[in-house]
Amino acid sequence: MSSIRAIRGMNDILPDETPIWQFVEGVVHQLFSSYGYGQIRLPIVEQTELFQRSIGEVTDIVEKEMYTFRDRNDDSLTLRPEGTAGCVRAAIQNSLLVTPQRLWYCGPMFRYERPQKGRQRQFHQIGVEAFGIATPDMDAEVILLTARLWKLLGVADSVTLQLNSIGSLEARAVYREALVAYLEQHRDALDEDSQRRLTSNPLRILDSKDAGTQALLDGAPVLLDYLDEAAAADFTRLRELLDAAGVAYEINPRLVRGLDYYNNTVFEWVTDQLGAQGTVCAGGRYDGLVGQMGGKPTPGVGFAMGVERLVLLLEAAGVRPEIPAEADLYLVSFGEPAQCASLAAGENLRDAFPGLRIVQHNGGGSFKSQMKKADRSGARFALIWGEDELAAGTVTLKALRDTDKESLGQQSLPQAELEQTLRALLAQ
Repeated sequence: MSSIRAIRGMNDILPDETPIWQFVEGVVHQLFSSYGYGQIRLPIVEQTELFQRSIGEVTDIVEKEMYTFRDRNDDSLTLRPEGTAGCVRAAIQNSLLVTPQRLWYCGPMFRYERPQKGRQRQFHQIGVEAFGIATPDMDAEVILLTARLWKLLGVADSVTLQLNSIGSLEARAVYREALVAYLEQHRDALDEDSQRRLTSNPLRILDSKDAGTQALLDGAPVLLDYLDEAAAADFTRLRELLDAAGVAYEINPRLVRGLDYYNNTVFEWVTDQLGAQGTVCAGGRYDGLVGQMGGKPTPGVGFAMGVERLVLLLEAAGVRPEIPAEADLYLVSFGEPAQCASLAAGENLRDAFPGLRIVQHNGGGSFKSQMKKADRSGARFALIWGEDELAAGTVTLKALRDTDKESLGQQSLPQAELEQTLRALLAQ
C-alpha cells in the first residue's frame, strides 16, 4: 500500500525550520504590540460571498485561485485566500469599529496556484489592519511599522519601498477609460492574459510580467495624472511624512495591487533576493470596504506579508537565529524504582525552574546508549539515578559540555541539594 503524502503546495514545516519562523513571529508580536495593535484570530473558512464582495469577482483570486466547496447545508464556503476581508467581517460583526481600531493577525491562507519557491497553495500571512482614521498619518504609521520590522529582522538593506496612489473610484474610472483607449490601439501587441484583462480588469495590466507588455506601457497614460485634488494632496502629505521619518521610497506609477477594494495609497516592499517572487509585503488604503461589507462607512488601511517569503529573505540575507539545544538537563535512570525517582525529580525541577528545557529519557536502554542520547540532546548536564543513588538518597550530576567538564566533571549530590546546586551552575 502506498503511503499518503501531503497535498501538493501544502508543506510541512519541520523542527529544524521552525526556529526561524518562531524568531519572526516573536519579533512581530513584540513590535506590533509596542505600536498599540491587538491580535485578532480569525476563522480559516468563511462564506464564499465574503471574498466575492470584497476582493472582486473578476480578480484572479476569485476567478481561478480560491478553494471553494459546498458543505452539508449546501452553503458555499471558501478557505480564506487573504486576511483583510475576514478581519473586516469580524470587526463589523463584533462591533469593534465604534472607535479607531489597530488589529493584526497571522495564520495560513489558501490559493490554488502553481507551487514554486516562495509561492505555495497553503501559505502563511502576517497582516495589520487599522480602522477609523482617514488621514495620511495613518498610512505613514503602517509603513513605518514595516520599516522598523525590517530593521529588527536584519533585512533592512534587502528591501525597497515602492509607493503609489490609485486615487478614488471616480478618478480610476476616468483613468480606466483612457488606459483602455490607449491599449485598444495596441491590442495585438499585448500578451494573452492582458488581452483578456482589457475588458474585465484593465488596471491589472499595469503590473503584467510580460516584457513586451511592459515596454508598451511606457507610452500609456499615468494614473497619478488622474488623481483628484484630495487624493493628490493626501499623497503629497504621505511623502512628506515619510521624508521626515527618513524612510526612503520609489514612486511606482504602475503599482495598482490585485484586489478591488484599494483606494488612494498603495505600497509594496520588494526585494531582488528572491527571483520572481520579489514582493515580501504589500498593502494600502481601503476606505470603502467596510461600507461595502455592510458596516458603517469606516476608513481603513493595512498590509500583509507572506511568512514563507520573509523566511527565504532572512536566509538569503544570512540571518540565522540561534537554534536552542533540545535540552538544558537530560534525566537518565536505571531500573523501575530509579525511573520513578527521576520522573518525580523532573517535575519538581520544572516547578523550580520555569522555562528550563528538561528532557526525560524514556524507553530504557544501557547506560552507554542513554548517555549518548543525553550528549546528542545538547544539554549541559545529565542527572543520573540508579540503585546506588536511590540507596544513598543522592543523584549523580554529570557535565556534558567541555567548559563544564573542565570545572565540574561528575559529582554525587544529596537529593536535597540538587536545586540549589543547579541554580548556581545554570547562572554561570
